[in-house]
Amino acid sequence: MELALFCTRVTVLIFLLALYSPCKFIQSPVEFGSLNFLQTTTTSSLDFGRILFNSPSVVLRPQSPKDISILLSGLSASSYSKATVAARGAGHSIHGQSQTPDGIVVEMDSLPNNIVIHRKGDGEAGVSYADVSGGTLWVELLRESLKVGLAPRSWTDYLYLSIGGTLSNGGISGQTFKYGPQISNVLQLDVVTGKARPIVKWVRAFYDDFEVFTRDQELLVSKPDMVDYVEGFMVLNEQSLRSSYIAFPAQLDFTLDLSKGSRKVYYCLEFAVHDYQLLESNADQVVEEIKRQLRYIPMLVYSVEVSYFDFLNRVGMEEVSLRRRGLWDVPHPWLNMFVPKSGIARFKDLLLESISAEDFEGPLLIYPILRDKWDSNTSAVLPKASPPKENVLYIVGILRSANPSTCSSQCLRDLLRHNRHIVQVATAAGAGGSPPLIGAKQYLPYYSVQSQWREHFGSKWQRFLARKSQFDPLAVLAPGQSIFQRKYSLSDPTTAHPSQ
Repeated sequence: MELALFCTRVTVLIFLLALYSPCKFIQSPVEFGSLNFLQTTTTSSLDFGRILFNSPSVVLRPQSPKDISILLSGLSASSYSKATVAARGAGHSIHGQSQTPDGIVVEMDSLPNNIVIHRKGDGEAGVSYADVSGGTLWVELLRESLKVGLAPRSWTDYLYLSIGGTLSNGGISGQTFKYGPQISNVLQLDVVTGKARPIVKWVRAFYDDFEVFTRDQELLVSKPDMVDYVEGFMVLNEQSLRSSYIAFPAQLDFTLDLSKGSRKVYYCLEFAVHDYQLLESNADQVVEEIKRQLRYIPMLVYSVEVSYFDFLNRVGMEEVSLRRRGLWDVPHPWLNMFVPKSGIARFKDLLLESISAEDFEGPLLIYPILRDKWDSNTSAVLPKASPPKENVLYIVGILRSANPSTCSSQCLRDLLRHNRHIVQVATAAGAGGSPPLIGAKQYLPYYSVQSQWREHFGSKWQRFLARKSQFDPLAVLAPGQSIFQRKYSLSDPTTAHPSQ
């Protein structure tokens, strides 16, 4: 009998130590696709030792390695998930190694028991080998291999153990001195790991000087090879400081002068570095190098480490928090503006003159973007550059929430009136043909009369009108924008009846 049979493509679960952030996070929603979880089974809390009896919350009986991958990908995608997973083969461990209290047990014996034997000459490795599932028992492999006159070279004394289970520990018996442990006789493993998804270093630094704040923001957007995300916001009151994304501490270890009557305003710069983008350095090194170039208030800087999924889903997590507090389904008199670099300081002054910092509720975002990243052929209207080749402009998001418990219907109307005032002043043309003081444009604009839309689109109006006439001549689409009125005849193909 030829003793040259190898095991390959064994699906084995390898669990790595999960290092959790010291911050306290809430559980994030995780999608597991079509996985079917079972209630705890009798075997899922038992092992051969009969010493520990830890019951999981649920049991997964996967039908393919992909099911296991979906489970672990979903868990590792969230920095907030604290669930643990244990693989259970034949359950021959002694001290609960295949158990997980209140976690998820994956019963590996549910994987399809397909044993494929490749004889020498028909395998790429030039040797005879077997392709098996990690939940297959060694005795099952032996029976199949003997049918073709082959057998594995290295064994365990007891054959009713799963192949994945013994390989995860080595696999030893009286043949070990001659052929080595079972793990040394494996050609290839398909491994599903518990490794986390790409990590994001997320940093916030505080300023009390608007010019320094914007200068540092512009420095960061000039370094796309190092920085992956740049935003910022105004800190008007305690509420705007404390209600920020949950990844950061709820109580900061410094005090800002945000008392009533104080006109002091602070600014928070926010940037992130994604570790998967880095080839020759790590995220911590890049963050430290960036921080050395910034001029924030000394010591007023915070950083956290979150998964890539949680970073991109940060507002979704904030939504969960707001919903719990009953602060999501409330009126949102939001206003978003594009502001040229030359007018951002004046626009900041306009904001502080037009809003009440003491009772402002919601984020007030201010951060730079680059003009050359926009396609000029779209209908989005950016403010004119001043000087003409200036590439930096700012997006300002006034994202108020009008809590009905503190803001009446009249209060909401007042907020909308304040927004209209800001738009009117920020978009006003310069007197006597001189450049405008601010020169802003609305992002996600809303106007109710045709003359305002014409002014908003400026030189793009005729092109916009022509496209509407070509692709929606009866103005069937998007009535809520209040740009065009519905037509019932094509008698005048040159116009789509702009609102008056």
